[in-house]
Amino acid sequence: MMICHCQSITDHEIRAAVDWMRAADADTVITPGRIYRALGKRADCGGCLPLFLDTMRQSESLPVGAPVPILRRPAIAAR
Repeated sequence: MMICHCQSITDHEIRAAVDWMRAADADTVITPGRIYRALGKRADCGGCLPLFLDTMRQSESLPVGAPVPILRRPAIAAR
């Protein structure tokens, strides 16, 4: 399905870019800008961004490893 009409980017290309970036570096933060650069393109009008983000989120390889643990102690309630 066509996601970005301005740059002719499909959902398949977005998922392939996410998979490629995750395979190259398991800890990298993947952003729409990095996907555009990986595809050799630039964002234009931004109208596709909601659908672009939804497509990214549907990719199984988008999440980065295990969740970060919470290091702060819970606040003690005032008495």
